[in-house]
Amino acid sequence: MRSLDTANVAGRRVLVRADLNVPLKDGRVADATRIERLVPTLSELAGKGARVIVCSHFGRPEGKRKPEMSLAPLVPALAAALGRPVRFTPDCIGEETLRTAGRLVDGEVLLLENTRFHPGEEANEPGFARALARLAELYVNDAFSAAHRAHASTEGVAHLLPAYAGRLMQAELAALDAALGHPRHPLGAIVGGVKVSTKLKLLGNLMSKVDFLLIGGAMANTFLAAEGIAVGRSVEEAQRHAEARAILAEAKAKECEVLLPLDAVVAAELRAGVDTRVVPIQAVPAEMMILDLGPETVGAFERRLCELRTLVWNGPLGAFETPPFAAGTVAIARAVAAATGRGLCSVAGGGDTVAALTVASVAGRLSYVSTAGGAFLEWLEGRVLPGIEVLQELKP
Repeated sequence: MRSLDTANVAGRRVLVRADLNVPLKDGRVADATRIERLVPTLSELAGKGARVIVCSHFGRPEGKRKPEMSLAPLVPALAAALGRPVRFTPDCIGEETLRTAGRLVDGEVLLLENTRFHPGEEANEPGFARALARLAELYVNDAFSAAHRAHASTEGVAHLLPAYAGRLMQAELAALDAALGHPRHPLGAIVGGVKVSTKLKLLGNLMSKVDFLLIGGAMANTFLAAEGIAVGRSVEEAQRHAEARAILAEAKAKECEVLLPLDAVVAAELRAGVDTRVVPIQAVPAEMMILDLGPETVGAFERRLCELRTLVWNGPLGAFETPPFAAGTVAIARAVAAATGRGLCSVAGGGDTVAALTVASVAGRLSYVSTAGGAFLEWLEGRVLPGIEVLQELKP
């Protein structure tokens, strides 16, 4: 796919699809990570004399104009991150927006209003895509996190303008290629979270690729129960036992080593300050719940980690949001960070995963941490992402 290395942008209007779906608190940006990751692309374009037009979705307004989902509050944060003024227009299409875009000068940045205020965005209506395309002469997609949606601003416009991948898009794809496309072996994966049902496709895709798999979080309880281990009052999906056994059988057939919890931190309820104890996984009391990995499990993973050259991580390994059940996830995260310092290629992603790494204070110490949620998960599942496919279809 084409990159900015080959784009002639000086004096030209460039429509950049960004992901500015960031958390707000009291009308201000609470976490500017996604904004900061856009800076390389936007700064490069503006520095080369492009007239930069930024579009993005925000929330789920369902095709209606909802003031609380306006992108206007993001202007100060975007301007601060870029170190240059940012203009704003109260719509993303239409004659007034077209006139505003036409008055831009070289190096100026314009932020459009929420694309999802129009039903044509999520429906990928050709008319809406053409209205967006009228604003610019080139198109840059820098929103990997929205690339799993075939929307007008992520897929439709790419057919109408010369289209390029932005720097953030390039970085995401390079990291994922290093993790699963052309990884160094042994390749390991950590998969956590609550439900097996939401990770079936991911696990199925990983089985044919990875050499080692650590399964944790509440979803591990389903695998344990499927193996006949009593898990007390722990969250688990009894209706998924057959599928869990099938996954373990497939892993064995493909010589993928699976590590399930060997011990666990248990408690009578999930709340801060509750009494806890560590028990062997075969000795979970009937009245207790499994809420975190135990030290024996952490130690077993750390020993295996020393042999890995590549690691992919999606999903927390315990109820890390509630003290004292973050210890297992934090210990694993710090071990991964330390191994990365010794040469491990480590790629992690998913909202809860990023939050867990932040709790462990190691998000900046892994090889790459993706801010993409659904897109990262679908990539791990081996799905085709429309926003990527359309860029790959274009001739360089």
